[in-house]
Amino acid sequence: MNTERMYTVILAPHVSEKSTIAGELNNQYTFKVAKDATKPEIKAAVEGLFNVVVAELQVLNVKGKTKRNNRGQTRRRPSWKKAYVRLEDGHEIDFAEIG
Repeated sequence: MNTERMYTVILAPHVSEKSTIAGELNNQYTFKVAKDATKPEIKAAVEGLFNVVVAELQVLNVKGKTKRNNRGQTRRRPSWKKAYVRLEDGHEIDFAEIG
């Protein structure tokens, strides 16, 4: 896979309470990915960028929420795509060392 495409597929790590618990218990990491990215592309990008072995991959589309401001106007946040990546035993990603 092209390295430029790898950087456009993986947008950012998604850090939340749920993703932190999943990371500690199941060696699973959560990423915000491009909306047009496929499972094989995501797997190749994670393996190529972080030098790990992916055991399992789950992808889901997150619907944008409708929010209301103080004047009653509604606005819709954009929809996005999320990937849960479970790594093989013995592999891990340390986001503090990447930079």
